[in-house]
Amino acid sequence: MTRTSIKGLQVFEAVGRCGTVTLAARELGVSPGAVSQQMRNLEDNLGVALLERKGRQVEMTTWGRLYHHEISKGFQQLVKATDILERARTENTLTLSALSSVANRWIGTRIFDWQALHPEAKIKINGQENEPKLGQEPVDFRITYGKRFEAHEHYTELYTDWVVPVCSPRLLDGRSLHHPSEILSFPLLSLEWEEDFLPPPSWADWAHHIQADDKLKLSSCQFSLSSSAIGAAVNARGFALAQISMIDDELKAGSLIIPFDIRLKLAESYVLAWDRSALQKPFGLAFQRWIVQMARRQGQMSQQQN
Repeated sequence: MTRTSIKGLQVFEAVGRCGTVTLAARELGVSPGAVSQQMRNLEDNLGVALLERKGRQVEMTTWGRLYHHEISKGFQQLVKATDILERARTENTLTLSALSSVANRWIGTRIFDWQALHPEAKIKINGQENEPKLGQEPVDFRITYGKRFEAHEHYTELYTDWVVPVCSPRLLDGRSLHHPSEILSFPLLSLEWEEDFLPPPSWADWAHHIQADDKLKLSSCQFSLSSSAIGAAVNARGFALAQISMIDDELKAGSLIIPFDIRLKLAESYVLAWDRSALQKPFGLAFQRWIVQMARRQGQMSQQQN
Protein backbone atom coordinates (compact mmCIF):
# COMPACT_ATOMS: atom_id res chain seq x y z
CA MET A 1 0.00 0.00 0.00
CA THR A 2 1.32 3.46 -0.95
CA ARG A 3 2.03 5.63 2.07
CA THR A 4 1.64 9.38 1.75
CA SER A 5 2.46 12.06 4.26
CA ILE A 6 -0.23 14.14 5.92
CA LYS A 7 1.81 17.22 5.03
CA GLY A 8 1.74 16.28 1.34
CA LEU A 9 -2.02 15.78 1.43
CA GLN A 10 -2.48 19.11 3.19
CA VAL A 11 -0.42 20.87 0.50
CA PHE A 12 -2.35 19.21 -2.33
CA GLU A 13 -5.70 20.07 -0.73
CA ALA A 14 -4.62 23.72 -0.47
CA VAL A 15 -3.31 23.87 -4.04
CA GLY A 16 -6.52 22.41 -5.43
CA ARG A 17 -8.70 24.73 -3.37
CA CYS A 18 -6.65 27.90 -3.88
CA GLY A 19 -5.95 27.28 -7.55
CA THR A 20 -2.25 28.22 -7.59
CA VAL A 21 0.95 27.18 -5.87
CA THR A 22 1.59 30.76 -4.79
CA LEU A 23 -1.76 31.20 -3.05
CA ALA A 24 -1.47 27.79 -1.41
CA ALA A 25 2.03 28.66 -0.16
CA ARG A 26 0.75 31.94 1.26
CA GLU A 27 -2.09 30.19 3.10
CA LEU A 28 0.23 27.53 4.51
CA GLY A 29 2.95 30.02 5.42
CA VAL A 30 5.68 28.33 3.39
CA SER A 31 7.58 29.12 0.16
CA PRO A 32 6.21 28.19 -3.28
CA GLY A 33 9.27 26.00 -3.71
CA ALA A 34 8.36 24.01 -0.60
CA VAL A 35 4.85 23.50 -1.97
CA SER A 36 6.21 22.31 -5.31
CA GLN A 37 8.58 19.88 -3.57
CA GLN A 38 5.74 18.40 -1.49
CA MET A 39 3.66 17.98 -4.63
CA ARG A 40 6.47 16.15 -6.46
CA ASN A 41 6.95 13.82 -3.49
CA LEU A 42 3.22 13.10 -3.34
CA GLU A 43 3.01 12.34 -7.06
CA ASP A 44 6.07 10.07 -6.82
CA ASN A 45 4.49 8.14 -3.92
CA LEU A 46 1.18 7.75 -5.74
CA GLY A 47 2.71 7.04 -9.12
CA VAL A 48 0.31 9.38 -10.93
CA ALA A 49 0.39 13.01 -12.05
CA LEU A 50 -1.97 15.14 -9.98
CA LEU A 51 -1.16 18.51 -11.50
CA GLU A 52 -0.51 19.63 -15.04
CA ARG A 53 1.87 22.56 -15.17
CA LYS A 54 1.34 25.24 -17.80
CA GLY A 55 4.00 27.86 -17.25
CA ARG A 56 3.31 29.36 -13.84
CA GLN A 57 -0.21 28.01 -13.79
CA VAL A 58 -1.24 24.52 -12.69
CA GLU A 59 -4.38 22.54 -13.39
CA MET A 60 -5.47 19.30 -11.81
CA THR A 61 -5.43 16.24 -13.99
CA THR A 62 -8.34 13.82 -14.10
CA TRP A 63 -6.61 11.78 -11.39
CA GLY A 64 -5.94 14.96 -9.46
CA ARG A 65 -9.59 16.07 -9.51
CA LEU A 66 -10.73 12.62 -8.38
CA TYR A 67 -8.19 12.44 -5.57
CA HIS A 68 -8.77 16.04 -4.43
CA HIS A 69 -12.53 15.49 -4.25
CA GLU A 70 -12.05 12.56 -1.86
CA ILE A 71 -9.31 13.96 0.38
CA SER A 72 -11.23 17.24 0.72
CA LYS A 73 -13.93 15.29 2.57
CA GLY A 74 -11.36 14.23 5.15
CA PHE A 75 -10.04 17.75 5.70
CA GLN A 76 -13.57 19.11 5.98
CA GLN A 77 -14.26 16.49 8.65
CA LEU A 78 -11.11 17.50 10.51
CA VAL A 79 -12.19 21.13 10.47
CA LYS A 80 -15.64 20.10 11.69
CA ALA A 81 -14.11 18.00 14.48
CA THR A 82 -11.97 20.93 15.60
CA ASP A 83 -15.02 23.21 15.61
CA ILE A 84 -16.96 20.69 17.70
CA LEU A 85 -14.10 20.44 20.16
CA GLU A 86 -13.80 24.21 20.41
CA ARG A 87 -17.54 24.62 21.01
CA ALA A 88 -17.42 21.94 23.72
CA ARG A 89 -14.41 23.58 25.34
CA THR A 90 -16.03 26.99 25.40
CA GLU A 91 -19.51 25.73 26.34
CA ASN A 92 -20.78 27.49 29.46
CA THR A 93 -22.82 24.47 30.59
CA LEU A 94 -21.31 22.27 33.29
CA THR A 95 -22.94 18.90 33.97
CA LEU A 96 -22.79 17.57 37.53
CA SER A 97 -23.81 14.01 38.36
CA ALA A 98 -24.52 13.16 42.00
CA LEU A 99 -26.12 10.45 44.07
CA SER A 100 -29.85 11.12 44.08
CA SER A 101 -30.15 12.17 47.72
CA VAL A 102 -27.10 14.42 47.42
CA ALA A 103 -28.49 15.99 44.25
CA ASN A 104 -31.90 16.61 45.81
CA ARG A 105 -31.02 17.59 49.35
CA TRP A 106 -27.49 18.99 49.34
CA ILE A 107 -25.99 20.36 46.13
CA GLY A 108 -29.39 20.97 44.57
CA THR A 109 -30.41 23.36 47.34
CA ARG A 110 -27.09 25.25 47.27
CA ILE A 111 -26.53 25.58 43.54
CA PHE A 112 -28.44 28.87 43.52
CA ASP A 113 -25.60 30.42 45.53
CA TRP A 114 -23.21 29.47 42.71
CA GLN A 115 -25.58 30.86 40.08
CA ALA A 116 -25.75 34.16 41.94
CA LEU A 117 -21.95 34.39 41.81
CA HIS A 118 -21.74 33.28 38.15
CA PRO A 119 -24.97 34.21 36.34
CA GLU A 120 -23.40 33.49 32.92
CA ALA A 121 -22.70 29.86 33.82
CA LYS A 122 -25.21 27.09 33.21
CA ILE A 123 -25.36 24.07 35.51
CA LYS A 124 -27.12 20.78 34.79
CA ILE A 125 -27.54 18.43 37.76
CA ASN A 126 -28.25 14.73 37.22
CA GLY A 127 -29.31 12.57 40.16
CA GLN A 128 -28.18 9.01 39.51
CA GLU A 129 -26.99 6.04 41.55
CA ASN A 130 -24.71 4.42 38.96
CA GLU A 131 -21.26 5.87 38.42
CA PRO A 132 -20.93 7.66 35.06
CA LYS A 133 -17.86 7.04 32.92
CA LEU A 134 -16.19 10.42 33.05
CA GLY A 135 -14.51 11.24 29.75
CA GLN A 136 -16.91 8.98 27.85
CA GLU A 137 -20.31 10.23 28.99
CA PRO A 138 -21.39 13.90 28.84
CA VAL A 139 -20.64 14.48 32.54
CA ASP A 140 -18.07 16.96 33.87
CA PHE A 141 -18.23 16.35 37.63
CA ARG A 142 -19.49 13.55 39.88
CA ILE A 143 -20.26 13.58 43.62
CA THR A 144 -20.08 10.04 44.94
CA TYR A 145 -19.56 8.25 48.24
CA GLY A 146 -17.12 5.82 49.78
CA LYS A 147 -14.94 3.55 47.66
CA ARG A 148 -16.79 4.39 44.47
CA PHE A 149 -14.25 7.14 43.85
CA GLU A 150 -11.90 4.37 42.69
CA ALA A 151 -13.83 4.25 39.41
CA HIS A 152 -12.49 7.71 38.56
CA GLU A 153 -9.06 9.05 37.75
CA HIS A 154 -9.27 12.56 39.20
CA TYR A 155 -10.93 13.12 42.59
CA THR A 156 -10.71 14.76 45.99
CA GLU A 157 -12.43 14.12 49.31
CA LEU A 158 -15.24 16.51 50.16
CA TYR A 159 -16.61 15.88 53.65
CA THR A 160 -17.74 13.22 56.09
CA ASP A 161 -21.31 13.62 57.26
CA TRP A 162 -22.95 12.86 60.60
CA VAL A 163 -26.48 11.68 61.40
CA VAL A 164 -28.81 12.86 64.14
CA PRO A 165 -32.35 11.84 65.22
CA VAL A 166 -35.00 14.16 63.75
CA CYS A 167 -38.76 14.23 63.64
CA SER A 168 -41.65 16.46 62.74
CA PRO A 169 -43.06 18.53 65.64
CA ARG A 170 -46.41 16.97 64.72
CA LEU A 171 -45.10 13.56 65.68
CA LEU A 172 -44.58 14.68 69.28
CA ASP A 173 -48.03 16.30 69.39
CA GLY A 174 -46.99 18.64 72.19
CA ARG A 175 -45.21 15.93 74.16
CA SER A 176 -41.91 16.89 75.78
CA LEU A 177 -39.08 14.36 75.76
CA HIS A 178 -36.88 14.25 78.85
CA HIS A 179 -34.36 11.58 77.91
CA PRO A 180 -32.87 10.49 74.56
CA SER A 181 -34.02 6.91 75.10
CA GLU A 182 -37.65 8.06 74.78
CA ILE A 183 -37.05 8.50 71.04
CA LEU A 184 -36.80 4.71 70.74
CA SER A 185 -40.46 4.32 71.68
CA PHE A 186 -41.55 6.07 68.46
CA PRO A 187 -41.66 4.54 64.97
CA LEU A 188 -38.08 4.43 63.71
CA LEU A 189 -37.32 5.00 60.04
CA SER A 190 -34.30 3.01 58.91
CA LEU A 191 -31.89 3.14 55.98
CA GLU A 192 -30.50 0.24 54.01
CA TRP A 193 -27.98 1.43 51.40
CA GLU A 194 -26.59 -0.46 48.44
CA GLU A 195 -24.15 -3.25 49.25
CA ASP A 196 -21.07 -1.47 47.90
CA PHE A 197 -21.51 1.28 50.53
CA LEU A 198 -20.56 0.73 54.14
CA PRO A 199 -23.89 0.97 56.02
CA PRO A 200 -24.81 4.24 57.71
CA PRO A 201 -25.21 4.36 61.50
CA SER A 202 -28.30 2.39 62.46
CA TRP A 203 -30.79 2.80 65.25
CA ALA A 204 -29.07 -0.11 66.98
CA ASP A 205 -25.81 1.88 66.84
CA TRP A 206 -27.52 4.97 68.22
CA ALA A 207 -29.25 3.02 70.99
CA HIS A 208 -25.93 1.48 71.94
CA HIS A 209 -24.30 4.91 71.91
CA ILE A 210 -26.77 6.24 74.49
CA GLN A 211 -26.66 2.91 76.39
CA ALA A 212 -30.32 2.13 75.76
CA ASP A 213 -30.08 -1.11 73.79
CA ASP A 214 -32.90 -2.65 75.83
CA LYS A 215 -35.35 0.05 74.74
CA LEU A 216 -34.83 -0.40 70.99
CA LYS A 217 -37.81 -1.49 68.91
CA LEU A 218 -36.82 -2.71 65.47
CA SER A 219 -38.69 -1.00 62.67
CA SER A 220 -39.85 -2.74 59.52
CA CYS A 221 -39.96 0.57 57.57
CA GLN A 222 -36.71 0.82 55.63
CA PHE A 223 -35.59 3.17 52.87
CA SER A 224 -32.80 2.93 50.33
CA LEU A 225 -32.47 6.70 49.93
CA SER A 226 -31.74 9.19 52.69
CA SER A 227 -34.05 11.72 51.03
CA SER A 228 -36.96 9.26 51.27
CA ALA A 229 -36.44 8.67 55.00
CA ILE A 230 -36.21 12.42 55.60
CA GLY A 231 -39.40 12.97 53.63
CA ALA A 232 -41.20 10.39 55.76
CA ALA A 233 -39.96 12.11 58.92
CA VAL A 234 -41.27 15.47 57.67
CA ASN A 235 -44.65 13.77 57.20
CA ALA A 236 -44.63 12.70 60.87
CA ARG A 237 -44.18 9.00 60.09
CA GLY A 238 -41.47 8.54 62.68
CA PHE A 239 -37.93 9.48 63.70
CA ALA A 240 -35.15 9.33 61.11
CA LEU A 241 -31.41 9.28 61.59
CA ALA A 242 -30.89 12.08 59.11
CA GLN A 243 -27.67 13.40 57.65
CA ILE A 244 -26.91 16.90 58.87
CA SER A 245 -26.04 18.07 55.36
CA MET A 246 -29.50 17.14 54.08
CA ILE A 247 -31.84 18.75 56.61
CA ASP A 248 -30.74 22.38 56.72
CA ASP A 249 -33.85 23.73 54.98
CA GLU A 250 -36.22 21.63 57.12
CA LEU A 251 -34.57 22.75 60.35
CA LYS A 252 -34.80 26.41 59.34
CA ALA A 253 -38.43 26.00 58.31
CA GLY A 254 -39.31 24.11 61.50
CA SER A 255 -40.67 21.09 59.65
CA LEU A 256 -38.03 18.97 61.41
CA ILE A 257 -36.61 19.32 64.90
CA ILE A 258 -33.72 17.70 66.79
CA PRO A 259 -34.96 16.85 70.30
CA PHE A 260 -31.51 15.61 71.39
CA ASP A 261 -28.41 16.57 69.41
CA ILE A 262 -26.57 13.27 69.67
CA ARG A 263 -24.69 12.58 66.43
CA LEU A 264 -22.96 9.59 64.87
CA LYS A 265 -20.39 9.80 62.10
CA LEU A 266 -20.80 8.09 58.72
CA ALA A 267 -18.27 5.38 57.96
CA GLU A 268 -17.08 6.95 54.70
CA SER A 269 -16.77 10.32 53.00
CA TYR A 270 -18.29 12.03 49.99
CA VAL A 271 -15.92 12.52 47.09
CA LEU A 272 -15.83 14.86 44.09
CA ALA A 273 -14.52 13.37 40.82
CA TRP A 274 -14.10 15.15 37.50
CA ASP A 275 -13.10 14.73 33.90
CA ARG A 276 -9.82 16.58 33.32
CA SER A 277 -11.27 18.47 30.35
CA ALA A 278 -13.97 19.95 32.62
CA LEU A 279 -11.37 22.17 34.26
CA GLN A 280 -10.58 23.69 30.86
CA LYS A 281 -14.16 24.82 30.35
CA PRO A 282 -15.25 28.35 31.28
CA PHE A 283 -16.16 28.30 34.99
CA GLY A 284 -14.97 24.67 35.32
CA LEU A 285 -12.09 25.31 37.73
CA ALA A 286 -14.09 27.91 39.67
CA PHE A 287 -16.98 25.46 40.04
CA GLN A 288 -14.68 22.72 41.31
CA ARG A 289 -13.14 25.04 43.91
CA TRP A 290 -16.55 26.30 45.00
CA ILE A 291 -17.82 22.76 45.65
CA VAL A 292 -14.68 21.86 47.60
CA GLN A 293 -14.86 24.99 49.77
CA MET A 294 -18.57 24.53 50.43
CA ALA A 295 -18.01 20.86 51.30
CA ARG A 296 -15.25 21.67 53.78
CA ARG A 297 -17.59 24.07 55.57
CA GLN A 298 -20.29 21.40 55.53
CA GLY A 299 -17.93 18.90 57.15
CA GLN A 300 -17.31 21.31 60.02
CA MET A 301 -21.02 22.04 60.47
CA SER A 302 -21.98 18.37 60.38
CA GLN A 303 -19.53 17.52 63.12
CA GLN A 304 -20.26 20.48 65.35
CA GLN A 305 -22.97 19.86 67.92
CA ASN A 306 -25.22 22.58 69.33
